[in-house]
Amino acid sequence: MKPDKKRQSQQAFDQQAATYDTAIQGSHARTLYPYMLQEITHAWGDRVLDLGCGTGALTAQVLEQDPRRQVTGLDLSEQMLAQARARLGDRVKLIQGDSECLPFPDGSFDVVYCCDSFHHYPDPAAVLAEVGRVLVPGGVFLLGDIWLPLPGRLLMNPFLRWSREGDVKIYSRREIKTLMGLEFRQVTWRRAGSRAFVARGVRCCLLYTSDA
Repeated sequence: MKPDKKRQSQQAFDQQAATYDTAIQGSHARTLYPYMLQEITHAWGDRVLDLGCGTGALTAQVLEQDPRRQVTGLDLSEQMLAQARARLGDRVKLIQGDSECLPFPDGSFDVVYCCDSFHHYPDPAAVLAEVGRVLVPGGVFLLGDIWLPLPGRLLMNPFLRWSREGDVKIYSRREIKTLMGLEFRQVTWRRAGSRAFVARGVRCCLLYTSDA
């Protein structure tokens, strides 16, 4: 039977939530925060979605940089959200939900960012389509996640099918740029330390034609 990756992720992060901010499980995400924060700080717009917000640690840093921003956090794990509520109080709207089916109207956000959770998504193209839908035309998507050189990916990816934490795939630079290129323009990709990357894309503007 094919494992339910979403359920595995939900269960694993429910179990890790209480210690995620200090334990080894959250160490990779923590190394990404400075790189993501730099990109988020320079992204225009006040309406922001943290996709896979976890304990809200990165969102707290975003609000420290700019308290005017209206941030919404979404995560599959209720225990992660409980940690985020304890940290953020009522400064952020927190929602339990699935990144493949975002519970927001079209064009709800100016900026969407996703830190260290993309490799858990069973259908990454569906997630990116949803991100594109909820962004305004010209809105910015920021993606930070794990990266390994080719030998590391060849070694790790076959084993991820048996992952108990819902890991799906570690992507190459080309794969990320190709996936993001389906929904976004001006896609960039850069290394973030030795085992991570940050990518950026701009929501494609709608093209209107007239019969007149």
